[in-house]
Amino acid sequence: MAVPKFAASRSFHAELKRRINTYFEETKTSTTGNASLFVKALVLTGAFVFLYVHLVFFTPPVWLGLVECLVLGLVGAAIGFNVMHDGAHGSFSKRRWVNQFASFTLNVMGGNSFMWNVKHNLIHHMYTNLDGVDDDIDVQPWMRMSSTQPRHKLHRFQHLYFWFLYGLLYIAWIFFMDYQKYFKGKVGSMPIKKMTATDQSVFWGFKVLHLFLFVVLPIYTVGFVSWLVGFVLFASVAGFTLSLVFQLAHTVEHAAFPMPDEITGKLEDEWAIHQIKTTANFATNNRVISWLVGGLNFQVEHHLFPTISHVHYPAISKIIRQACEEFGVTYNEYPKMRYAVASHVAFLRQMGRA
Repeated sequence: MAVPKFAASRSFHAELKRRINTYFEETKTSTTGNASLFVKALVLTGAFVFLYVHLVFFTPPVWLGLVECLVLGLVGAAIGFNVMHDGAHGSFSKRRWVNQFASFTLNVMGGNSFMWNVKHNLIHHMYTNLDGVDDDIDVQPWMRMSSTQPRHKLHRFQHLYFWFLYGLLYIAWIFFMDYQKYFKGKVGSMPIKKMTATDQSVFWGFKVLHLFLFVVLPIYTVGFVSWLVGFVLFASVAGFTLSLVFQLAHTVEHAAFPMPDEITGKLEDEWAIHQIKTTANFATNNRVISWLVGGLNFQVEHHLFPTISHVHYPAISKIIRQACEEFGVTYNEYPKMRYAVASHVAFLRQMGRA
């Protein structure tokens, strides 16, 4: 499909930017990360390295090894939420090289920062929930994430089996989807810009490094069966956690899935309003969840201002909520995470049967 066009920007987005800029000017605060974020990054990466080294080189008892693999998956997902995600958006630090270093944690974990930038930053953040463009809602034929997608018989049960598929995300991502995008030269239907020699080197170099660190070396030190059980547990926990957090932001009952006019290719709303309609927050008053998921429970704020670090979302959410009330724009939010999970399950059930 042709790239959709948003309605002409009105006063809403301009007013939002003015108010947010005023907040940072008055508080004399940088829009990037602060000391608390840097400490959190050190804690998470330190914990990951410790668990990895202990599992690979010290061979803990079976019960402890399984627990550590599970925790390793959670910590790996938390690094993705808190370190990689901010770094990839250029909001982790004022320094470009620090942001790049933070985003490269994805490469070490087996993904690719170049592909992520195209898929997430350029496509998902611009064309959220647009079927045929936003690759995040393209889980076909296994799941139906929009009423405009074809419905198959197995979709009647997707609200039951999605747990299993989400657990496969990390494995599919690092061993299949990145390579699929690389060789096709596309993310979904959107072409990828030509990769430079550096981009190519990073892609293949880190893929080899990941295979060595997470496959070859562990097999050598602990044996194939122990590695396989541990890796599947680690990867399943990481994949499920990553999937669930991102899905709760957009594939819930109150999120919109607009489509452009078939003739003009234009969307009804301006970009900022589109982002709010297609996005939902959850559990924003829960500090533990906010800390662990890197502020991605403040998804409305993130989609409107992706280059602002998540450490500022609680403060700017008040400003955005007030502006939405004044302009008559619905601000989607679930007060507790379990409500958002229930809404996601209900959404999947609806998409599978309607």
